[in-house]
Amino acid sequence: MPKLLMKGNEAIAEAAIQAGCKCYFGYPITPQSELPEYMAKHMPKRGGVFLQAESEVSAINMVYGAAGAGVRVMTSSSSPGISLKQEGLSYIAGAQLPCVVVNMVRGGPGLGGIQPAQSDYFQAVKGGGHGDYKLITLAPASVQEAVDLTRLAFELADKYRNPVMILGDGMLGQMMEPVEFHDQESAAPDKPWRVRGYNGEGERRIINSLYLEPDALEELNHELWRKYERCEKEEVRYEAEGLEDAELVLVAYGIPARIAQSVIALAAEQGVKLGLIRPITLWPFPSDAIREAAKRENVKKFVAFELSMGQMVEDVRLAVEGRKPVDFVGRVGGVVPGPQDLLDEILALRGKA
Repeated sequence: MPKLLMKGNEAIAEAAIQAGCKCYFGYPITPQSELPEYMAKHMPKRGGVFLQAESEVSAINMVYGAAGAGVRVMTSSSSPGISLKQEGLSYIAGAQLPCVVVNMVRGGPGLGGIQPAQSDYFQAVKGGGHGDYKLITLAPASVQEAVDLTRLAFELADKYRNPVMILGDGMLGQMMEPVEFHDQESAAPDKPWRVRGYNGEGERRIINSLYLEPDALEELNHELWRKYERCEKEEVRYEAEGLEDAELVLVAYGIPARIAQSVIALAAEQGVKLGLIRPITLWPFPSDAIREAAKRENVKKFVAFELSMGQMVEDVRLAVEGRKPVDFVGRVGGVVPGPQDLLDEILALRGKA
């Protein structure tokens, strides 16, 4: 298929439709409003349902209902709106229902601003709602990768019967890049557990996250954790470059990872050897890859680069297990440093113990 020049938000919406998404429920908020706008225009023409809910709380509960009926369903928002969806996401995870949630992160806390940020990392990968649950979390670094990961998100959601979050940022949502879509639209697999109404015949199917018996609730948690352990074994995705001779290894995801790639080239011109580990799945996190890099004699230090005050860096430190120092470079408030600015900060950290 020919490539199309599209905004990130619109490309994700088109990718979702092609991935078999039949229902979208959401509420507008900058910087992701182009996504529901695209859905509103295109889904009814292609056999889908678009509904702008009266609030984010309503939207996520509509997602629960559609997912329970076996439909591929999506919602999207940006940071404050995602916070409002957390109770519903916990219910969906507890009921083991598949869905896809897009968060185009903006700066916070509070209402913050509308510029790009990565300060929702903890909320996404540690479980932003109540209870013990996980969201499979994918972090695209380009519009094309956002398209590819959107299709993957629906596949993983169905495979594990679990919510999947695509964690982008305001820059990814608004930037335009050429993208190529798959040739064929995909369809949801058969879901024998789905509710379909009861006419008095056959088995009753009940989807629920309420367990009043302690033993039953404990077993649910163990069942969820067995699923998460399988996901950690099978679904870790990352990219690495330059580790074979790197003195210092950067760890960054999303748009900052692209800046880090430019920094590697700039540093090489000055005789400084940098490497990069780019997590694509933020959960499950590529801890083993970072741990193995920390065992390399040539690697002297790690630097986590984020558009936050420091969140992913905690997972990097856990993975390194004290073998090497781990420093942090972060910018917030919607400030995105250029490659030279980032390189200057890295070189300043290079000589520190």
